[in-house]
Amino acid sequence: MTTLILALAAGAVVGLALGGLGGGGSMLAVPALVYLLGFSPALATTASLVIVAATSLTGLLAHARAGRVRWRTGALFAAAGLPAAMAAGALSAHLPGALLTGAFSVLAALAAWRMLKPPAKNAQERSAAGFGRSTAAGAGLGAVTGLLGVGGGFLAVPALVSVLAFTMAEAVGTSLLVITANSLAALLPRLGSAGAIDWAVAAPFTGAAILGAWDGKRLADKLSGRTLQKAFAVALLAVAALMLITTVS
Repeated sequence: MTTLILALAAGAVVGLALGGLGGGGSMLAVPALVYLLGFSPALATTASLVIVAATSLTGLLAHARAGRVRWRTGALFAAAGLPAAMAAGALSAHLPGALLTGAFSVLAALAAWRMLKPPAKNAQERSAAGFGRSTAAGAGLGAVTGLLGVGGGFLAVPALVSVLAFTMAEAVGTSLLVITANSLAALLPRLGSAGAIDWAVAAPFTGAAILGAWDGKRLADKLSGRTLQKAFAVALLAVAALMLITTVS
């Protein structure tokens, strides 16, 4: 019963993050699966991709109804990352768990730092860049998704804002399209190990995350994106510190 409650609570938080911020949920899903629910790092990254794909799709539908998704640009951005996501997903199965955990903690800290940075005030700093830079950003995002089992929204939102000059609302909605596509692509090479996942835990986690995504969207309508980002960044720093301490100890 305790495990079920933990799974439901963690899933709700992951869903809130994805629905409200357009990303970041998987940065909490992996450590929750490892430290709260006893998953190995390898199985946690696989389960995280399932959870994030289902939850992101739910959040995508909610934001699409509000007209916050730029489908054409988002699809092109996602397509650039699909090959990298599949290749990195296959590679991750051959890497030690400690390496994945350490890399994840460093990435979480960088993501938190990026979220805490003041937004650029000069419009020129958010101007659209060329196709090459956009493609590179999409490919890099796909590689991170495949290797570490994260959706990459914490990277996609800043990239869509700074590289493609999206508004924050458009970036949040469109990032969910990118996350869904990358998560599914990264999951394909891992399907053989999906049977080892404890679905009695992962299924309620996913269900709670899906419900939380709708609440996250409604929360985003009421609170400023900056307030949500700061709160999430603080939580992310705590997670990064915990995982790094565990890895080196």
